[in-house]
Amino acid sequence: MLFFDPFYFLFALPALILGLYAQFKVRSAYERYQRVRNAGNMAGFEAAQRLLAISGLHNVGIRETRGTLSDHYDPRNRTLNLSSGVGRSPSVASLGIVAHEVGHAVQHAENYGPMRLRSAIVPVVQLGSWLGPIIFFAGFLLQIPNVPLIGLLLFSGTLVFALVTLPVELNASKRAIALLKDGRMISATEEEGVRSVLSAAALTYVAAVVQALSTLLYFVFLLSGSRRRS
Repeated sequence: MLFFDPFYFLFALPALILGLYAQFKVRSAYERYQRVRNAGNMAGFEAAQRLLAISGLHNVGIRETRGTLSDHYDPRNRTLNLSSGVGRSPSVASLGIVAHEVGHAVQHAENYGPMRLRSAIVPVVQLGSWLGPIIFFAGFLLQIPNVPLIGLLLFSGTLVFALVTLPVELNASKRAIALLKDGRMISATEEEGVRSVLSAAALTYVAAVVQALSTLLYFVFLLSGSRRRS
């Protein structure tokens, strides 16, 4: 089985370590710069309104959402969903996070290709991410020809999604810095803090790519070993 095969941990361990490190970097950067008040004393909700106005996005709503670091842009109803810790805080970290989500709103307004592709493949990825391993191991354990390959192909959508997500997130962060500078909302010192927060967040998406790739390689390893034995 997947979780009891020592070879699985051999493949998964690098991705696990990178994922834990990425989470640590995000928390560390967020907690550090969440304690640093921005020069404009501008809370996240106010910053969101200003950045949306600068971008000409007057049809994007702003909502408060539960959780910590649960901030996101929802293209379905064109809303910025900001956690209370970000929306109500006049910190450097809040500026970076809000600007990043506004970057996604700008991507949506401009019909940005990678973002459009990511949205299009979400239903297939959601299905393949849980159904793919089931089909793979059912075919592998029961030794049904070609069935494991079908499961492998279904799960491969997870890697495609992670690869497409990476440029979407990096581009949103690039837009975030540009928006804050164009709006004269950050100093050079604050820009360093914003970049630190956004770079840490980007590492989590790199970790997602490595995790999906390591799982796929494990499936390929099992499949190639089975074919050699047969």
